[in-house]
Amino acid sequence: MKARVHVMLKNGVLDPQGEAVRHALGSLGFDGVEGVRQGKIIELDLTETDPSKAKETVTAMCEKLLANTVIESYSVEIA
Repeated sequence: MKARVHVMLKNGVLDPQGEAVRHALGSLGFDGVEGVRQGKIIELDLTETDPSKAKETVTAMCEKLLANTVIESYSVEIA
């Protein structure tokens, strides 16, 4: 079973990497981009076969290690 975790900075948290990308896009002639938020995707290969248990386990991983829940939000997909 595979899990995919999307981690993004919460709204209101300064995103310097996103701002650098927005500026670079403007410098390359891509006008009209008012904001960029940069995040990360983490893919996990799991031995668990029960989707609800897998989601519970991955959520625990996020809370303990994969996301800084003070400044980041996350979502979990199980496939």
